[in-house]
Amino acid sequence: MMRARYQQLALLAAALVVGPTAMPAQPLVAGAGAPASPSAKGVPVPFAVGERLDYQVKFGSLKVGNGSMEVKEITEVRGRPVWHTTFTIKGGIPLYRVNDVYESWFDVQTLNTLRYHQDVDEGSYERKRRYEIYPERGMMREGDREEEPTVANPLDEGSFLYFVRTLPLEVGKSYEFQRYFKAQGNPVRIRVLRAETVTVPAGTFKTVVLQPTFQTKGIFSQNGRAEVWITDDDRRLMVQMKSKLSFGSLNLYLEQVRGAK
Repeated sequence: MMRARYQQLALLAAALVVGPTAMPAQPLVAGAGAPASPSAKGVPVPFAVGERLDYQVKFGSLKVGNGSMEVKEITEVRGRPVWHTTFTIKGGIPLYRVNDVYESWFDVQTLNTLRYHQDVDEGSYERKRRYEIYPERGMMREGDREEEPTVANPLDEGSFLYFVRTLPLEVGKSYEFQRYFKAQGNPVRIRVLRAETVTVPAGTFKTVVLQPTFQTKGIFSQNGRAEVWITDDDRRLMVQMKSKLSFGSLNLYLEQVRGAK
């Protein structure tokens, strides 16, 4: 059970996580304007190469690990410039250790995911997944498997969280997207619940509180009660995430910020 909860936490904290569909290049936003359109220089974003956010991971009041989100570089995938980001989570409880790494490569112009890696090492369970995603053809491939359809403007769990940081995030607004790269996770809905000032190890921040919902099982399911705190400023940093589970809470708290704009 603990392995499953760690994995659910990692999937969107990396985390906030079909046939080709006819949909606009920009997401549908209920009650608010869409973010700036892509340009030759890429979507305006509040993050930059070198940004690293370090987190404490707690199960209830017990510290069980550490996590980090990092914008490592701008590189290329199949000749296209992409952001390369990583999310790691390490820790666990006695006799059960976790060492997970999630990597995303997403287009600087559209933020579409072109490549996504998961390296999961949890207790006795180990698994590596490698996805190549081809938005221009509406297809994707996992490892050596046959290609299968994806959505028109795909995002994985990690790139979705960076994408969310480009949105206006007005209190009382709801946002809906058909961009999760696996069809069963769509639509992804994000409600902006309230404004709140919170104190975490990295300091005190004015934030907006989000409730993301994927059409899948786990922390961010329709029946889930997870909330994410994003700074109410131009940086849009994730400073806190809390999930209320039937047997306790699994939470992230920002501990240190390096290289942010």
